[in-house]
Amino acid sequence: MDMSYVFDASKPIAIGCDHAGLEYKTALIKWLNDKEYAVTDFGTYSADSVDYPDFAHPTAAAVEKGEAAFGILLCGSANGVAITANKHQGIRAGLCWQNDVAQLIRQHNDANMICIPARFVALPLAIQMLETFMNTPFEGGRHATRVGKIACN
Repeated sequence: MDMSYVFDASKPIAIGCDHAGLEYKTALIKWLNDKEYAVTDFGTYSADSVDYPDFAHPTAAAVEKGEAAFGILLCGSANGVAITANKHQGIRAGLCWQNDVAQLIRQHNDANMICIPARFVALPLAIQMLETFMNTPFEGGRHATRVGKIACN
């Protein structure tokens, strides 16, 4: 593998989307498989209109339970999937629309899910953001203190 993977490479990557994210999900799975990463696909599997929580919840749950190294969610704006995923106590899902944001949600927020707005970013940028997300370590330090204050329990 040609990337310095900062997540547990022994676990699959969880991915899910609604109908608006299907094309990008398919392309990202191919890109990941070409890099020899295992992927668990939580759907959707057709372009028929669906409700994004039906796919965001199981994707987030796999990450939260430690069954997946991290998660990828896609929908039209990525807001719906990000809001849904962040309802899970162990999830820190970040919405990305540019590469610098993908880097910062890892460095500063220790995000374990990346949410990509398929209707607002080009596919090459989505791939670049995913690669940046995968290769960026959490900085810790003052950011760890802040991340430690996120949970509601």
